[in-house]
Amino acid sequence: MSQELLTRPEFPAFHAVQPEAIEATIDQLLAENRTEVNTLLAQAERTWSSLLLPLEELDDRLSQAWSPISHLNAVRNNEALRKAYNACLPKISDYAAELSQNQSLFEAVQAVDASDEALDPAQRMVLKQSLRDFRLAGVALPKDQKDRFRDLQRMLTELTSRFSDNVLDATNAWSRVLADATELKGVPASSLDRFRAEAESRGETGYRISLDFPSYFAVMAHAENRELRQELYHAYSTRASDQGPHAGKWDNSGIMDEIRQHRQELARLLGFEDYVAYSLATKMAETGEEVETFLLELAERSRPFAEQEMVELRAFAASELGLEDLQAWDMSFASERLREARYELREEELRPWFPLEKVLHGLFEIVGRLFGIEVVQLDGFATYHADVRLFEVRREGEAISWFYLDPFAREHKRGGAWMDDYRSRRRRADGTMQRPVAYLVCNFMPPSGGRPALLTHDEVITLFHEFGHGLHHMLTEIEYLDVSGINGVPWDAVELPSQFLENWCWEPEALSTISAHYETGEPLPAEMLERMLAMRNFQSGIQMLRQVEFSLLDLRLHAAGTSGLRPVREVLAEVREITGYLELPASNRYTHSFTHVFSGGYAAGYYSYKWAEVLSADAFSRFREEGVFDAACGADFYRHILARGGSEDPRELFRLFRGRDPKPDALLESCGLKAA
Repeated sequence: MSQELLTRPEFPAFHAVQPEAIEATIDQLLAENRTEVNTLLAQAERTWSSLLLPLEELDDRLSQAWSPISHLNAVRNNEALRKAYNACLPKISDYAAELSQNQSLFEAVQAVDASDEALDPAQRMVLKQSLRDFRLAGVALPKDQKDRFRDLQRMLTELTSRFSDNVLDATNAWSRVLADATELKGVPASSLDRFRAEAESRGETGYRISLDFPSYFAVMAHAENRELRQELYHAYSTRASDQGPHAGKWDNSGIMDEIRQHRQELARLLGFEDYVAYSLATKMAETGEEVETFLLELAERSRPFAEQEMVELRAFAASELGLEDLQAWDMSFASERLREARYELREEELRPWFPLEKVLHGLFEIVGRLFGIEVVQLDGFATYHADVRLFEVRREGEAISWFYLDPFAREHKRGGAWMDDYRSRRRRADGTMQRPVAYLVCNFMPPSGGRPALLTHDEVITLFHEFGHGLHHMLTEIEYLDVSGINGVPWDAVELPSQFLENWCWEPEALSTISAHYETGEPLPAEMLERMLAMRNFQSGIQMLRQVEFSLLDLRLHAAGTSGLRPVREVLAEVREITGYLELPASNRYTHSFTHVFSGGYAAGYYSYKWAEVLSADAFSRFREEGVFDAACGADFYRHILARGGSEDPRELFRLFRGRDPKPDALLESCGLKAA
């Protein structure tokens, strides 16, 4: 049994995660928690310190034991760990359902809320959200419906995990070794070096390409070999589906339908029309109609720009690349060539100017100037992989939080980029302060060919984005677990700090701190900087429509029509009538790897990216007005947004920072999509 996982060490005990001991450890923890809950309910006193604080302690203990297990399952996946992880999921789901449907516990929390005990606003928010969550978990349902609700939650936990596993397995299953580099003509040297190293590490000769995103994108954006691009596109766009090179093997078709049906039934049990209405009960947006109107307006206002961008791309592809029939597997390649021709700059040309170490140093300097913090790497601490590093965040010389950075793509690691947490800030029962610990995960191309890790500018933006989430978690000043950091923040507001921080990737003064040639240390040349800034809104209409498509698709997949839920392909075809700018191959099944929605917490909430982007664009407009490194602006953003976590209504927090409600036009203007 992994007893060390139960002691809540200051840093996650990755070494103590032994697959064969995980289930017994979680069983013991859940049993002890259940006993403690019953003891709490047996006492007569109903106060914050006698009820809410002990409950918080129990939640925190479970969270900190489970966090390193869950994290390793995502970043160092293997058969034994996955089996143990999946065995624990229904047990944790059952425990959560028991608590949230416990009528006695609900009434006890109600008693604290109704008492005349002197509580601060953050504590009142905890109570408000707790009582809401009891109701959303079915506490008021009769027993048979409570049992069904619990069954649905357990099944959804298992299904979403299977969905994610299928995507990971399908991604890992495909690779191809090319004997001759001529087949990869056009692909940057840095990528070729990596492909060669991947082959050598497996005793192969040649160049190994895979469906890991850095590998996939390098080929799709740069390989002149159209047949290879088509093959790779087909493999990538059919992952975990009934199509493609592994058709049916890890097929998520039925799982998507089951997930949607269970979500719909769960929502209906609680009296909601559909899962959209259920999802929005905890978000800023109030109705599905409000969200759809928002998305359709974005589509309408960006479509003319996207259509013109496609006219230009098709003309360029035909005249300069000989591509008379532009296909989906040509889009990235043709777009990169057009961008190079128009701005005389390749995205890959920027890599030498953005070595990871310089970007990190500059990022830490930027947030230091904005928010008065210092970020320092700590050596000598054990992690779970040689690539992973631990950093300490200090304010006025005092350590306030820590984070692990896991920057590189590798096998058995989930794709994409994300922030998660091991521990949140809270004041413990003994009066001591627990300080936050976060994980920041990316999938950049690792060092190769004697060169350090070099980032594209898009990857720099990704790093800033995830660090923005990290700051939200790590700089909170709230002392209650449920509303500390990102906890308790509505899903459609949680992207505000992350998207907000991206803006500094485009500011010349900030760029000078995050860029320098990895060999010479020379600054990014002025003419290259000018061309890079000019590229900022390249094909922004197409990009906007693409994100609206994902958001609208997610919304309509979870909305109940007059005849119930409709087939995924039917909904996709309907949405693409609004957002489509290029016909997709009939075999395309990108929905089958849409992990954000089917396993990543964004169900009926993918619109949150665009919703929060309105907030972030308008928030940054204050810095444009007063100075991108203005100390007062930075202090206000820290005080009103980062420090407050989920303790207050995000609308009110935004008003405190900006002095008014957000203006949606700020987003279109920042993307260059506002008509003159």
